[in-house]
Amino acid sequence: MPSLPPSPSEPLAPAGWFEAARFGLFVHFGLYSLAARHEWVRSREAMSQQAYDRYLEHFDPDLFEPRELARAARGAGMRYAVLTAKHHDGFCLFDSAHTDYTSARTAGRDLVAEFADAMRAEGLRVGLYYSLLDWHHPDFPVDEHHPLRGTGAADEPRDLARYRSYMRAHVRELLTGYGPVDLLFFDFSYPGMGPEEWGARELLAIVRELMPDILVNDRLGIPGDYVTPEQYQPDRPLERDGVPVRWEACHTLNGSWGYDRDNHDHKDPALLVRMLVESVACGGNLLLNVGPTGRGALDPRAQGTLRAIGEWTRLHGRAVHDAGPSPYQAPANALYTQSGRRLYLHLLAWPLRHVHLPGLAGRVRYAQLLHDGSEIGFQEIDGARHEHNNLAPPGSPAGTLTLTLPVARPDVLLPVVELFLDEDPGKRLPQHS
Repeated sequence: MPSLPPSPSEPLAPAGWFEAARFGLFVHFGLYSLAARHEWVRSREAMSQQAYDRYLEHFDPDLFEPRELARAARGAGMRYAVLTAKHHDGFCLFDSAHTDYTSARTAGRDLVAEFADAMRAEGLRVGLYYSLLDWHHPDFPVDEHHPLRGTGAADEPRDLARYRSYMRAHVRELLTGYGPVDLLFFDFSYPGMGPEEWGARELLAIVRELMPDILVNDRLGIPGDYVTPEQYQPDRPLERDGVPVRWEACHTLNGSWGYDRDNHDHKDPALLVRMLVESVACGGNLLLNVGPTGRGALDPRAQGTLRAIGEWTRLHGRAVHDAGPSPYQAPANALYTQSGRRLYLHLLAWPLRHVHLPGLAGRVRYAQLLHDGSEIGFQEIDGARHEHNNLAPPGSPAGTLTLTLPVARPDVLLPVVELFLDEDPGKRLPQHS
């Protein structure tokens, strides 16, 4: 199992909506979007603040339309969205009494307020990302990630206590000025900058005081409500001390979180759907990122990807929403998700005519392809003797159920067979009549 933080010393926040949602949108937008070459551009190119400020002078998000973004997310089958309220460059997309380095002062727009209102209007839960790093703040240490590393600025005195106070003030603004916030994504701890430097427990206490039901991730360096594998896909449920934990895999469309004009290493929509299903099958969520352009619009490739995923979730959404892992063992080249008495067989490779499901003989009362509701025939085959109709190979274990599929693969990103079970295997999942 992947290494996880120790068990939390306080109860986790309730999160029924999180497990039911399973799929969310991550939005990285800021000054770096104008550079169009990765959200870490200032650090990667060791830019001075003066050099970076040319993006501040030209920041005009005239095409940033949160209502359109909310509709695109909802259309893709997403149930929540997370916006970068402040990234590592320190630029805030919200109005603040503690800095002028904001979209409100620069462009006359509080983008966090617009985002939160638009998402709620579309029925989506609201999440905010807040970077613990801040390369603009004069008291943030000049370390190995800072753009001014290797310069005389590294020797200047820094007051980390004053920076902690600044972060706490920002968190209070975010959690008191924008209505209910469902999720707070801190980013990130690393050697030399961890819980003690952030004042993590004090910061988390403020969050819990202001919004007791909010979900907080694990990147303060202390246990949170869920863990956040980034740019890798777990292939099994994540556990801590033998107990499953909530988790959310966050992924980019092309390897960059912020807009990266010349990065064309885009993931295919079919791969992204498979990653979504893999997450749900292992008890986790998928947070899929888009990086709007310097003017705030989604580029055509991102729009097309969301539409393609949306076409799949329109037909197959109940196989991921309100669903989770199954106690049954899926056959090769397939994944199971389950919601109550409905078991979903996701076929990663389309078989020739038949697929064999161990342990399901006598437990299925009906089967259909989910995208069109067309019936799928099935029968129990005795694998101990040769079957002249060639439905199953000799030696199939007792209790195997064999489905008979059409020869032609359905024209969907990932075919799904919906199996209606005769019995509830004991999974505490929503029931569907």
